[in-house]
Amino acid sequence: MPDFDAIIIGAGQAGPALAFRLASAGMRVALIERHLVGGTCVNTGCTPTKALVASAYAARIARRAKEYGVEVGGDIVVDMLRIKARTDAIVAASRNGLTSALENTQNLSFRRGHARFVSPQAVEVGGERLQSARIFINVGGRALVPAMPGINETPYLTNSSMMDVDFLPRHLIIVGGSYIGLEFGQMYRRFGSEVTIIETAERLVHREDEDVSAVIKDIVEREGVSVRLNAKCISLAKRGDEIVVKVDCAAGAPEVAGSHLLLAVGRRPNTDDLNLDKAGVRCDARGYIIVDDQLQTSAPGIWALGDCNGKGAFTHTAYNDFEIVAANLLDHDARKASDRLPAYALYIDPPLGRVGMSSEQARACGRQVLVGERPMTRVARAVEKGETQGFMRILVDGDSQEILGASLLGVGCDEAVHAILDLMYAKAPYSVMQRAMHIHPTVSELLPTLLGDLKPLG
Repeated sequence: MPDFDAIIIGAGQAGPALAFRLASAGMRVALIERHLVGGTCVNTGCTPTKALVASAYAARIARRAKEYGVEVGGDIVVDMLRIKARTDAIVAASRNGLTSALENTQNLSFRRGHARFVSPQAVEVGGERLQSARIFINVGGRALVPAMPGINETPYLTNSSMMDVDFLPRHLIIVGGSYIGLEFGQMYRRFGSEVTIIETAERLVHREDEDVSAVIKDIVEREGVSVRLNAKCISLAKRGDEIVVKVDCAAGAPEVAGSHLLLAVGRRPNTDDLNLDKAGVRCDARGYIIVDDQLQTSAPGIWALGDCNGKGAFTHTAYNDFEIVAANLLDHDARKASDRLPAYALYIDPPLGRVGMSSEQARACGRQVLVGERPMTRVARAVEKGETQGFMRILVDGDSQEILGASLLGVGCDEAVHAILDLMYAKAPYSVMQRAMHIHPTVSELLPTLLGDLKPLG
């Protein structure tokens, strides 16, 4: 039975980075992957979807060319085969580069296959048992397919199978009005599909503030996306060549008929086929592996990183998991998962950049909270680009003067939010940014202006 200094299960965002770091420290490392190197991000998540978003943005700008004084001859043609080929090439370059690095790194043994625990210090893959006192689980997650009526008789797509689509759906129905559903909805509307988004909650992205949800709804509806909210009793059916989604909404027709269906209702961890019980690794009721602040599981010598531990569902949180584990193991640096601030983006156009508390959370925190706001119509860079939808909001603790959170919805806001994020990590008073001289004309230059006009949060 081969003995390694470390075994890593899964080649998502945390696994390879940890493998390279441990191998460079002289450890003998085995990394096991049963499917595609790079995990969700490279293969069905960030990389391909943002490539598709870029193509959709190009189509949108081409249709708006006259607004900028540019004449484009003839009709705008969207070639889905070429769009998919471009996306596939970007994905392949990333995946193949990472695979090559794994196969050619000293001290690193890259194995293909499905790893399952046989004991707390051993896994089996391809009929072979591998042993180590340190095992790291980085198996990611997959789309949740809910047990709604008609699901077994109705064809559907998930975020993964959408990557195989090389045609334009006539009418794409999306069940789920959150981050994944909104990105695909706006994207395919821009490509030319009729799109209907069905959401069970009373508003889109209901984790965000109400006014953020309202502006996002306005953004997608202005582009022709149909939004159905309060769909409490969803059921599916196949009727001839059409897919029918029955809804119980306060307003609108009782059913929606379309050509294709995308389920975007959440994610679940890939932990149900690892024999975790044989390793003594505990999971919560949803299947996420329970970990402590250093990402160690209930079993000594076993860690869980990335989406499968429930500590975050993003590439950046997975990579930070690697940084935390490596710092504790190799650098004698007691980094903790609880030290990081919640931060993410919604990549509709314009994007939403989020960090820290929402307004709703700030109101409930019991502090004296100040707020600075500005509509994108008063941001020169947005006006010059002809992209003025959205607004920016920053929340500040009136006593400590530290920034509590921000919601930036507008052109360039997925980048601008990092200026706030870094200041929050520094625990510096907001006056540091308020007195800074930012470059004109940019979106970020208005952040000091917001902080110079703070008012009590109502």
